Amino acid sequence: MKALLIPVKDLRNAKQRLAPWLSQSDRTELAEAMFDDFCAAVVRARGMDRIFLISNYEPAIDRAQKFGWDVIRETQQHSESASVDAASRICAGRGVTSLARLPIDLPLTTPDDITSIFEAMRPAPSAAIVPSRSGTGTNMLLRTPPPLFPSHFGPNSFPKHLAEAKQCGAECIVLRNERLELDVDDLDDLHVLTARADLPGATRRWLERAGFRNAAKTAGNAIPYETARPAGEGV
Repeated sequence: MKALLIPVKDLRNAKQRLAPWLSQSDRTELAEAMFDDFCAAVVRARGMDRIFLISNYEPAIDRAQKFGWDVIRETQQHSESASVDAASRICAGRGVTSLARLPIDLPLTTPDDITSIFEAMRPAPSAAIVPSRSGTGTNMLLRTPPPLFPSHFGPNSFPKHLAEAKQCGAECIVLRNERLELDVDDLDDLHVLTARADLPGATRRWLERAGFRNAAKTAGNAIPYETARPAGEGV
């Protein structure tokens, strides 16, 4: 059985690395917009048998239940790696043989992108990884079986996951996908995102309300960093 795992933190504390430029309310609205676009892609994707969401954030849980997704409730969150590994064990216990972790801050994700992840699956033991745009992080991790090796999400997670796969003798393939490689963590990511011509609806509307899209058009699709407002200044 193939499944998608979506970890969701409490979005009321989202995107702390953008705190010098955006207020918490702005950052939460951005995270919610990206979540909207991400969910729109997930519900149209093919190739998976089940979708799991792990979270303690009630709005995300409510949305998952409306979609008919499986919900794994957390009482507390220590780290994304801990959440994903706990969910991986639970999913394996429910008959899942291959599990792909995909975060919600990938607003350019399309249904075909998700479908292609499962098309790249190899027999166990195996893994597939989509690195971050920087080449150091891990934006997608597919493991067969789900608890094949521990998660190391955070700085330099990509080489750590490659090393884990090698140590356990798993075949590991690296998938390159410019849409899945663009997560939004810092101002440079937001700068790159805003210049994209394929922005989905909710994220595009947030960028326009926040003034980023207008700045990009004025500057010829390039946002000068000084256009970002310091935290505390409203949208």
